[in-house]
Amino acid sequence: MFIEDEELRTLYRNASEDHLDKLEAGLLHLEKHPDDLAKLEALLRATHSLKGDSRMLGVQDAETLTHQMESLLSAIDQGERKLTPSLCDCLYQGLDALRKIAHEAVTGDSADVSVFHVLAQLINADDAPTLEPVPDASMSLVAVSTPSSDKRELEHTRSQLSIDPMEPDLKTVTPVASPVKPAAIPAEISNGKSKDSEADRINTVRVESAKLDTLMTQAGELAVTKRRIAHRIETIEKVLAFWEGWSQAVSAKRQAVGPLEQSLGPEGLIPLQELQQLNEGRLEQLGELLKQLHSKAHEDSAQLETISSDLETDILKLRQLPLSSLFNLFPRMVRDLAKQQGKHINLVIEGGETQADKRILEEMKAPLTHLIRNAIDHGIEPPSERIVTGKSPTATIYLKAYQMGSRIGIDVVDDGRGLDLESIQQTALNRGLYTQAELARMSAEQIQNLIFAPGFSTRTTVTEMSGRGVGLDVVRVNVEQLRGAIQVHSTPAQGCTFRFSLNTRLATTAALILTVNQTPYAIPIEFVDVMMRVDPQDVFALEGSPTIHYQDHPLSVAWLTDLLDLPVSVTAQPRALSVEAKPVSCIVLKVGSERLGLFVDDLLDQQDIVLKPHSKLLKRVRNIVGATILGTGEVCMVLNPQDLIKSTQAGETDAGAENRSMTTAPKAPPKVLLVEDSLPIRTLMQRILIGAGYRVTAAVDGLDGLDKLQGEIFDAVVSDVEMPNLDGLGLTSQIRQYSKYETLPIVLVTTLAKEEDQRRGAEAGANAYITKGDFDQSLLINTLRRLI
Repeated sequence: MFIEDEELRTLYRNASEDHLDKLEAGLLHLEKHPDDLAKLEALLRATHSLKGDSRMLGVQDAETLTHQMESLLSAIDQGERKLTPSLCDCLYQGLDALRKIAHEAVTGDSADVSVFHVLAQLINADDAPTLEPVPDASMSLVAVSTPSSDKRELEHTRSQLSIDPMEPDLKTVTPVASPVKPAAIPAEISNGKSKDSEADRINTVRVESAKLDTLMTQAGELAVTKRRIAHRIETIEKVLAFWEGWSQAVSAKRQAVGPLEQSLGPEGLIPLQELQQLNEGRLEQLGELLKQLHSKAHEDSAQLETISSDLETDILKLRQLPLSSLFNLFPRMVRDLAKQQGKHINLVIEGGETQADKRILEEMKAPLTHLIRNAIDHGIEPPSERIVTGKSPTATIYLKAYQMGSRIGIDVVDDGRGLDLESIQQTALNRGLYTQAELARMSAEQIQNLIFAPGFSTRTTVTEMSGRGVGLDVVRVNVEQLRGAIQVHSTPAQGCTFRFSLNTRLATTAALILTVNQTPYAIPIEFVDVMMRVDPQDVFALEGSPTIHYQDHPLSVAWLTDLLDLPVSVTAQPRALSVEAKPVSCIVLKVGSERLGLFVDDLLDQQDIVLKPHSKLLKRVRNIVGATILGTGEVCMVLNPQDLIKSTQAGETDAGAENRSMTTAPKAPPKVLLVEDSLPIRTLMQRILIGAGYRVTAAVDGLDGLDKLQGEIFDAVVSDVEMPNLDGLGLTSQIRQYSKYETLPIVLVTTLAKEEDQRRGAEAGANAYITKGDFDQSLLINTLRRLI
């Protein structure tokens, strides 16, 4: 793993070198002075800090090894283990591996470390008196027999490292003391010869998925190039038409010079005839060349069409995987979580054979995990409650996949208690998302969809179980990044269904090109229900919103210029209900069951586009999902249909703007106190918070944070837990001793992920407890927005 950001890369290099040097020197000291508990505590701090830095910056291999080394040192500190020579050897091997991994993270050079082998040595440190050198990635993995207390840890690590499930079962294979040695090579093969060349032929090649991604992107670019060539053919046709007109004009002029020839006589006629013949000859040659060019361009375009389509289809097939490879991750998770909550749950998987692009499998893991956790935590009732309501004590969660033409559907269905609409409405009121009057006008389906609002959660505490209080906005964002849609349907006391609709064409997408104010925009065609012309006199007001009749039902309409905060165009002004106004182009968008009519200036074309996502600096731009380059070479913004519909529901049009006060002073950005002792993590967290619009004051430990808190006014505190001088729990407890800080939001962000640690955080007075595992910036930002 290579750290892309230069500043963070430098910080990690310096911090990791410092931590590793301290660890090596401390181990050397402890070998001679095993009773020096102070030195052991220093080693624990260094290991914990290196683990935290590695986790936050995405150096997962380093995080995995430091986690196990920290566990070993903690066991020594608690008297559960002795610092034996073999254990020291294992820890040194771990340090050697960590140095290589850290070097890879800051240079990009391959570490060639078999993390699984090193981890196996660490877990079985007391079982093997001698150790092999740190293996490189090309060596075979060692199959080890693990003590019962460490089996779960090793199995968890194997799943984290994506070890091939066809590897030998770690629980049953006999232990070996050294890496597996290769078998003797037959003489025929070692001499470059084979007895059976056909049998030994290599029929498969392993390709990195990143290379397939690159090929898919290039195939998409080829599709755009194909469109550009089609435009060039149109240009050639225009030139050919111009030539034909020119030839006709020359022929007409020749007939008009008859009287002139008689007046010039023979002497003057010859030069004029020569000039005429020269022009006609060159025109004829030009015509032949244009016709040949036109014919060849058509042939090349047709061949390119065939090749590019076949190439895209073949690459798509290479990237296809059965959804069972994703679905099979969940049975164990459901079993463990159900047992943890004292519930009986049966997971039924259907349609696992459905093929999907590998990126869909990658991007859908987190949303599906979130929904299944949510179902177990929120939706499924305890067995006693289910029996009282006449249900089976064993609940059922269905995970289904199916093909829908060119799209894939995935359903997550449970037979639990369903969504609590009253609780959803009350949460929306409490957080100021909507007024009572606005909620009263909403249908049950619209109220259900409020659960996808940023940071929306009916829970008052953040837990690991069902998304840590972030709500389902993360699910919606991930699905939209795949150009998909999500619907929810709930029946009280019967259950809830979440339905995903995903596009199978991820490299290119069919889009409708439209114009507003002489500027082109694109809308993914899968969200376009119909295109039509609307007479301005057919627009009427319903509950203060412009509306038309569509399929015998009222349909809300809006002007794209309003939603994009653009000047009002001349052509799209049906709001002036004059008799003279001409019919206006209208696009009916459909996202799930929601529809919206969108007035635009003109509809240009439908074509395949390559969607260019926003820069990382522009993670979220309202109403815009990305950009593309059209066949004409123009840059074109791609609209986000989900955002457009939400914008109208939130009243973000000119009509809504007129009701807003123009004299309200803008609010100052919230101010956050960040307390973190690790410089790399502190720098990264500052960037995340500042990028989200917060003002940030940083403190290096708990005491420093307490001093800064008393000198300034803050809207929230974000703190690490394990720090020198005063840790995060002590800081939280001291803050809560002051009545003026009674309601100040405090978020603890730490690597300590046990339930006992979370309970201690809640008892100290923290509003949210976020573990750094699987950390992403939206988790922290959404939590802060919910609390401030």
